[in-house]
Amino acid sequence: MRGSMSAELTIRGLIIGVIITLVFTAANVYFGLKAGLTFSTSIPAAVISMALLRGFRDATVQENNIVQTVASAAGTLSSIIFVLPGLIMIGYWTEFPFWTSFWICALGGILGVMYSIPLRRALVTTSDLPYPEGVACAEVLKVGSSGDSEHASDIEHGRAGLLAVLWGSIVSAVFAVIVGTQIFAADVAQTFRIGKRGAVSGYDFALSFALLAIGHLVGLSVGIAMLIGALIGWGWGIPHFSAIAGDVSTAAATLAQSTWSHKVRFVGAGAIGVSAIWTLLKLVKPVARGLASAMAASRARKAGKADTLPITERDIPIGIVGLITLACMLPIGWLLGYFGNTSGLGAHLPTLIIGGVTYVVLMSFFVSAVCGYMAGLIGSSNSPLSGIGILVVIGAALLLVIGVKPYVPAEASKSLMAFALFTTAVIFNVAAIANNNLQDLKTGQLVDATPWKQQVALVIGVIAGAFVIPPVLDLVNHAYGFVGAPDAELRPHPLPAPQAGLISSLAQGVIAADIDWSLIRIGGTIGVGIILLDEIFARTTKHMRVPPLAVGLGIYLPTQSTLMIVVGAIVGWFFDQRANRTPKPEATKQLGVLLASGLIVGESIIGVVLSAIVVFSGKAAPLALVGPGFEMAGIIIGGVSFAIVAFVLYRWILRMTAARSA
Repeated sequence: MRGSMSAELTIRGLIIGVIITLVFTAANVYFGLKAGLTFSTSIPAAVISMALLRGFRDATVQENNIVQTVASAAGTLSSIIFVLPGLIMIGYWTEFPFWTSFWICALGGILGVMYSIPLRRALVTTSDLPYPEGVACAEVLKVGSSGDSEHASDIEHGRAGLLAVLWGSIVSAVFAVIVGTQIFAADVAQTFRIGKRGAVSGYDFALSFALLAIGHLVGLSVGIAMLIGALIGWGWGIPHFSAIAGDVSTAAATLAQSTWSHKVRFVGAGAIGVSAIWTLLKLVKPVARGLASAMAASRARKAGKADTLPITERDIPIGIVGLITLACMLPIGWLLGYFGNTSGLGAHLPTLIIGGVTYVVLMSFFVSAVCGYMAGLIGSSNSPLSGIGILVVIGAALLLVIGVKPYVPAEASKSLMAFALFTTAVIFNVAAIANNNLQDLKTGQLVDATPWKQQVALVIGVIAGAFVIPPVLDLVNHAYGFVGAPDAELRPHPLPAPQAGLISSLAQGVIAADIDWSLIRIGGTIGVGIILLDEIFARTTKHMRVPPLAVGLGIYLPTQSTLMIVVGAIVGWFFDQRANRTPKPEATKQLGVLLASGLIVGESIIGVVLSAIVVFSGKAAPLALVGPGFEMAGIIIGGVSFAIVAFVLYRWILRMTAARSA
């Protein structure tokens, strides 16, 4: 490993990292609101960073690692979109106030970094968790930074990786623009009636390269689990509940949509909640062990043996971590007070501030441990953050129902919902960053990086991301609005923002006491069944698993989001099988991952640009070249083009590796 003591935390590395953060955060915010999933930005950031730093003679693998560490905050911090739009959906906010939103993101993110420091030894150093994304990112960094002439093939591979990201981005961006002109349809969808009792069902394959790529990245097990979830939701849930309603007069599409949003989503929420709790229970022991070893390391440092700690074991000292954590609590308390005051709950400020801060402290540590472990197990992109959000918001809402609701007038219930969402937003950010931070520290461990330098880089990334999120959210809100918000019916294509919708309706349900618990119980029962199935597979087969959270997400997300992910998972599996027959299977698979990352970035960035065009032009479809009569043709042309382009791209990657190894 070249120059393990040389350049690591450099100004140029931080600047490149921050620029990549700004772009990727915008992409992820848009994509997450549309699909309910965010993607891990570490690998594409590492590839871009290596391409940019290759011109400098003294660039090191550790410096590239710092760039991807800063940029990876982008993928993660944008998960706040799973909560914040809820404040618009319940009609409390009409736009995203910049400084309030900024401080929620920044303070929650910094706390996430601090909370994951004591967890690092437990979950990274001494654990045998696979960290799929962290390990993949370390591999990319190692390949890209071999500087000797004998590694010319590695440098070639680095170039190939950059080409894969670049062409992936260009192709998906161009396709998204053509979809914007409406010459290609946005999706291939159909809703239909089943039987005589008014039951409906349907399917919706979004023609989205970003969703195809997400499928490739999450892999076959998660893809099949999401398919099972979609089949439960649309094969049983929607026909079952729509048949009970017996509504034969409403249009099939409208009925399917309302059955999904009022019934099936809550079944999915139950399944996600049970799966999340199950995952949490499995973590109690490893987390306790890790905390004990962190304390032991801190004692070694106190005993004057800090120098005996290897460079890869030097964290920000635990005393400073404690101080920063306390320092974050003051502005969080002030924010909660300010929020309580402006929402008309001023008479109960002491209860709200003390209760809120205590809840943030305790709940944040709990969710950091859980999310960190899950990132290690299944990768931070697949980590069940929405399940965590559900548990946190129900907890916050129940505490408000017990502690404050009896003493305020009935009309204050919207303020209570908003307060529950606000508190959840802070804790959610902590969870998201802790989830990602440990993934980065795993990468660092594999490339001999210094943990404290990475932790500083993460804080910088968090602050950069926090500046971008409020304006992008505002832009997208003005362009499209969110499903379930007071004025959403007036907008042509409001964004689903599925998690925010779910979390806000749970807060609403708990505080107004009108939630339909029977649906959540059905979902919980399905969740228990899937957990049992997964455990049986784990003990009897080598590779087959059914991740329970993925099944829950499959029930809970619209098929517009899930079906193309399933297709992507199958395409990715076929690609990997084909890669196994090439001279360099691992290198080929890595190029497939980089192509997928490019596909996501290109489409998402264009999504943000298109929202800006929508806002400034004042038209719903400013790029449209054809009218509504072109729909059928658009579906055929779009669908065929999509399949051909996907085939050509994957074929090109296989040919490129074959040519390079020849």
